[in-house]
Amino acid sequence: MRLAAGLSVAVLGSGAVGHAVMTGLDTGIERVDPFKDMKNRPQAGHGINFLLVGTDGRDKISPEEKREYRLGGAPCHCTDTIMLVHLSADRERASVVSLPRDSYAEVPAHHDQVTGKAHKPHPVRLNAAYAEGGPNLTVRTVENMTRVKIDHYLEVDFTSFMKTVDAMGGVEICTVKTMRDPNTGLDLLPGTHRLTGGQALQYVRSRHVDGASDLGRMQRQQRFVAALIKQATGGGVLLNPVKFKEVSSTLLGSVRADKGFGAEQMLALGQAMRDFTPSSSEFASVPIASPSFRVKGIGSTVKWDEPKAAKLFEALREDRPLAPARPGKAAGRPAAVPVDVPPQQVRVQVENGTRIDGLGGRVDSALRATGFDTTGAPGNGAGRDVKRTVITYDPRWDRSARSVATALPGSELRAVAGKGRTVTVIAGSDYRKVVPVRAEDPYQGAFGVVSGDQVVCGN
Repeated sequence: MRLAAGLSVAVLGSGAVGHAVMTGLDTGIERVDPFKDMKNRPQAGHGINFLLVGTDGRDKISPEEKREYRLGGAPCHCTDTIMLVHLSADRERASVVSLPRDSYAEVPAHHDQVTGKAHKPHPVRLNAAYAEGGPNLTVRTVENMTRVKIDHYLEVDFTSFMKTVDAMGGVEICTVKTMRDPNTGLDLLPGTHRLTGGQALQYVRSRHVDGASDLGRMQRQQRFVAALIKQATGGGVLLNPVKFKEVSSTLLGSVRADKGFGAEQMLALGQAMRDFTPSSSEFASVPIASPSFRVKGIGSTVKWDEPKAAKLFEALREDRPLAPARPGKAAGRPAAVPVDVPPQQVRVQVENGTRIDGLGGRVDSALRATGFDTTGAPGNGAGRDVKRTVITYDPRWDRSARSVATALPGSELRAVAGKGRTVTVIAGSDYRKVVPVRAEDPYQGAFGVVSGDQVVCGN
């Protein structure tokens, strides 16, 4: 969950601010050796692979912050979130794959890092690998499951996450629905919000916003990573040497990393990624066969869809994009506005409420082009002098109606009890265009992949 901050290690160097700014930043990094004595590792592919781990460490958080951000309780000394990040060989693409923390996993033979006791291979939830064997066992387990060779390991805790977000001036998040989680204290109304470090931590930790639990939380974490990239590349952080060093030193002061990753690697990576933007990133979650796979002695786990997961990780090894090419991605195309109900799920009947010939057909075509399930048979309204476009809907389908209203800014919403699921648009003389809309979590393609520019707030 703090992995957005970890990812910034990889992207914040893209300002190419020079060796002078980077001098001394290595000294704050706590080193770990996640690759010690590892044998029979997967074959290296093209590009660079990072394992980004977020732990629930909270030792350095003040009592006031613990109360405000609901961080009480004892830490489990395990990984709350794990992301596998692949940077392409040409440095033009980053693929981020979320690995559910409750994934069914089999850890290899190892010695317990606390007791020293020898353990044979056995099943666990993936996040327990860290508790039993730290970074080394976590890397071994992930490599065994994915057959992707890990090049660098980065670990971030609660404290470094909050401080890094604050150093960047906050991160902008948008939502089309109210988000409340009594467990974390998250309370966001629909709209755009600039989150502080503590608020951002509430956002990425929340599991009780909707019925999707941890899988829904992973979607929000991915949106946050995309927003962080947008902030880093477009918010002046990379082009301001003083700001860059402040953010970098804040993060690296509490991050844990392998000895092969430091300031020189950040700078070299950053120089190769000068033009990196949210559209250069893509996000996926491991395909799931069962979200509640029962295992004796462990309980409920998340079981991967092995054939689909194998294809996903094969694409990473071969340095191929996970997402299919998106039509109409040309520069200048207006950004789609996020809506609560995907347009593909909204049935729409269009009527021409004016004497303008063909207006109903134009509105029907424009709505269908942005994804709405229109009837394709527009008719004429009862009146022909409608000035303001009207959207009539059954109150039971009010969320669907709001998605249509977002596509038709300035229109009037009018509830009609008992109307049924079809939303009717009565086009008025004020109609000018349909604004493109998209689902807030527009998963697509074989692996349910979404690109960064699809999930950040629009301009």
